[in-house]
Amino acid sequence: MINVEVKKAALTRLRKIEGQIRGIMRMVEEEQYCIDIITQITAAEKALDGVAKIVMKRHVETCVSNAIVKGKGQNKIDELINAVFKYSNRGRR
Repeated sequence: MINVEVKKAALTRLRKIEGQIRGIMRMVEEEQYCIDIITQITAAEKALDGVAKIVMKRHVETCVSNAIVKGKGQNKIDELINAVFKYSNRGRR
């Protein structure tokens, strides 16, 4: 489960990302230079990656490790491997 610290950090980052997305929308509405828009989209993606990392770290520290200690870790390990695979292959569509 996400704890108070991770929740606060994730929400802070997500609010900043929300502002970035609004800025990108304005750029599109104002028909700004395509490369500038793409640059901002890339920055937003990197920011989302940061949120994913802090949430995944917490997941490993709690959900996965607790399941392993209880002798029921295989499902959590499989779930984690699938999530990492999906995440790492995001850009290779």
